[in-house]
Amino acid sequence: MSRAQMAGQLFRDGCACSQAVLVTYAEPLGLPRQTALQMAAGFAGGMRMAGTCGAVTGALMVLGLRHAGDTAGNAAGRAAVYARVSEFTKRFQARYGSVTCKDLLGCDISTTDGLKQAQERGLFRTLCPGFVEGAGTILDEMEAEGQRPPGGGPA
Repeated sequence: MSRAQMAGQLFRDGCACSQAVLVTYAEPLGLPRQTALQMAAGFAGGMRMAGTCGAVTGALMVLGLRHAGDTAGNAAGRAAVYARVSEFTKRFQARYGSVTCKDLLGCDISTTDGLKQAQERGLFRTLCPGFVEGAGTILDEMEAEGQRPPGGGPA
């Protein structure tokens, strides 16, 4: 099973979208599972506002862990992460048409009616696992391509 599929399975087993992506990819980078679960808990459902998809925010956290390094406290140190965030979001948007939960699901789950609609239509079972696995696939593709930061530092 690929890491992307593992993330999808974690989601189907009860993790939030953001948690499933972060846990799958962060543990090998040294972030303990429980810390990743806690850190990503509030990002699902577009941060409960139907904003940026939780699978996307989970992936962006992974990119920070992979590429920010010791100089993440300054703008130059974050530049490599910003470039990867831009690349990831371009790829996700090209694949799914948006990075916004509301657009991806076709309803606004931050409202009572929108959440009810998503549940009745089974969107969390039918659509969301694909977004989680897709986010993982994009992370895997970017890693396989050897996306290295400017200046040849650690990937």
